[in-house]
Amino acid sequence: MNVYLKIHHNNEIETVACCDEPLLKKVFKEDNSRIEITEQFFSGALMDIDDAIEILMHAQYFNIVGKNIIEKAISHNILPKEGVRTINGVPMAMKMMF
Repeated sequence: MNVYLKIHHNNEIETVACCDEPLLKKVFKEDNSRIEITEQFFSGALMDIDDAIEILMHAQYFNIVGKNIIEKAISHNILPKEGVRTINGVPMAMKMMF
């Protein structure tokens, strides 16, 4: 399974954006919630999901979308199940450090 992963740099903050490969360029809506999986934000390197997990393990901030990457992040204790939200059946999660 492949995912797209892109690292954004803003001052000294790095945010990792990662999504399951088939979700790129799709929009999901439910009630007042909406997520757009844009190339600008998510389309970086196309890589194996296990390589992405290695990067996410060290990320202070991330935004991940998709069943496969979410399940893998939960199984590697990067993310608790309670931290997952779904929009139109598509799971997503964010990690932010304060």
